[in-house]
Amino acid sequence: MRRLTPAPAWPLAGLVALLFAAVLLLVPARPAAAHGTLAMSVPAAGATASKPLTEVRLYFTEKVAANAHFTITAPGGGRVDGGWSYGEPQPLPAPVTEYVLADGMFQPREYATGFPAVVRVAHLPAVGEYTATYLSVASDGEPVRGTLTFRYAGPATAAPTGWRPPTDQPDPTLLAAVAQHENSGHGSGAATSSAPTPAAAAPSPTVAAAPTGHGGGAPIGWVSAGVALVATLVGLVLWRRRPIRAGGTPARRRAGTSKRQPGGSPAGGARTPTRGRTEGRVRSSPKGRTRPPVAVPADGAPQHPAAAPSYLGASNTRLALLVGALVLSLLAGFGLGRIGTGGATAGTARPAGVTAPVATGTAQAAGDGHRHPQGAGAHTHPGDGGADRTQATGTTVSVGGYTLRPERRFQPAGRSEDYRFRVVGSDGRPVTRFAVVHDKPLHLVVVGRDLTGYQHLHPSMGPDGTWSVPLRLLRAGTYRVYADFAVLGPDGAATPLVLGVDHHAPGAYAPATPPPPRAQATAGPFTVTMAGAPKAGTTVPMAFAVGRDGGAGEAAVQRYLGAYGHLVVIREGDLGYVHVHPEPELVNGAISFWLTAPGAGRYRAFLDFQVDGTVHTAEYTIDVQ
Repeated sequence: MRRLTPAPAWPLAGLVALLFAAVLLLVPARPAAAHGTLAMSVPAAGATASKPLTEVRLYFTEKVAANAHFTITAPGGGRVDGGWSYGEPQPLPAPVTEYVLADGMFQPREYATGFPAVVRVAHLPAVGEYTATYLSVASDGEPVRGTLTFRYAGPATAAPTGWRPPTDQPDPTLLAAVAQHENSGHGSGAATSSAPTPAAAAPSPTVAAAPTGHGGGAPIGWVSAGVALVATLVGLVLWRRRPIRAGGTPARRRAGTSKRQPGGSPAGGARTPTRGRTEGRVRSSPKGRTRPPVAVPADGAPQHPAAAPSYLGASNTRLALLVGALVLSLLAGFGLGRIGTGGATAGTARPAGVTAPVATGTAQAAGDGHRHPQGAGAHTHPGDGGADRTQATGTTVSVGGYTLRPERRFQPAGRSEDYRFRVVGSDGRPVTRFAVVHDKPLHLVVVGRDLTGYQHLHPSMGPDGTWSVPLRLLRAGTYRVYADFAVLGPDGAATPLVLGVDHHAPGAYAPATPPPPRAQATAGPFTVTMAGAPKAGTTVPMAFAVGRDGGAGEAAVQRYLGAYGHLVVIREGDLGYVHVHPEPELVNGAISFWLTAPGAGRYRAFLDFQVDGTVHTAEYTIDVQ
């Protein structure tokens, strides 16, 4: 006999293609969220220089890290770079758009200023293609790496007398920060092209990046794809079921219509007359055409073709129903994905007057890592203020088994010298494993005991655990040096610490008197207005609005060390240190913090912020009751 003709395979292929298309359309591609991308270069990538070059300028959307690494390689493979330095910011020919994560969604942000890293070219030994590579970490913790090439078609230039090709490798702390960020699941979208992996350095101190607050995109695509996948699987299971006749027997012959015996009769019975129509055969028409096979029940009575369900017709009906259900499922998934992902982003316009920050998200991050719910105002936490004064740190040189050990405790006033120190553990050995917090493994804050001469520095650590940074004290006196860092334990957990030690500049010393409290401070060409009333033992919102002098309007504050501002508060007398962490975004156009004053007294507050690539510091006197 001949079986019924199966349905064509194209509906199934079309259904699978529809599923994949829906998933591709509904799962949103994550935009490049990295900051500090390369915006342009001189010479430009792929350009040809016909005259000798002494430098290559790489313009990024923000200043590269101080320990960034650059190389320039000649056609023969040898390095011809001679170090690098920061250049003056310049307007970009066209704005560069980057994406930032705000309220769970990536928002575009344009950057119109380029911040150059000027890489010196020692000599040009040959005509051909030169390659420049760069490696840095942006303010949001994203690695910034890539390569670009340009051709040189001018005359060869000789190397300076005594010059040798550099062999330096990237700073171990830079490599560790990049590796930690990538291992934590964050991709680097900053590079325009992949840079060659730097040569492996000797075993070096490990500095791991602290967990960041980056998140993925909105869940719309995943919800939609999940609903569509479930609907498709159910539909495919139903579709694969065989069609059933009206009489309850399958379309394919079963028991009772088994294989014929010789003579043309069914097994166990006489031949059934069918007027020349035999089950499973095709009847010829007078004109040579064929008619569809007519299934004959066991009683021998032929069934009209119209009364028998068609396999192809039933399959097409199921396919139509399945496609309709799939479309409805996709629409439902799209709607479910939209729930909770909308909502306005935090505004950047600030109304007239300066007010304390208003919570705009579902939660606000406090300086100690806990969350503030929407609309939170001044409040208290267990252990705040009062007799518990642990929030004022930096008053001791040793805490929790860790000790700050400077190599020298004094230096001449008015002259820059390297300040060198180590952080040692309870076993007396230097600590070399630090977490990267606010883009740096260690922050060094220096201030006079009369609360003047504030400096915020970022030393570099050597392989033996010795930190070093140039330090210049403008006048004689005694200063307090704070090492603010987070050390990594054997289990990888970070323990934040602040250690303090005195440092002296011998000479005649007349302590200054702090200025009276004021809500406004001048920092370069900017006036910064402070709002908020700190209270002992209470967590209070503080806001700092940066405006240009002369009524020129608000200033475009840029991220610095991963945030829009950094606030250090020091108490007069015992020099208790309070490093307040900022909100991740501007609130009503202002730099915002949550400040918990550990006790009553007079404090000096130092706000670091960046505009047009330059860091400024606004200073305030605050009386806390």
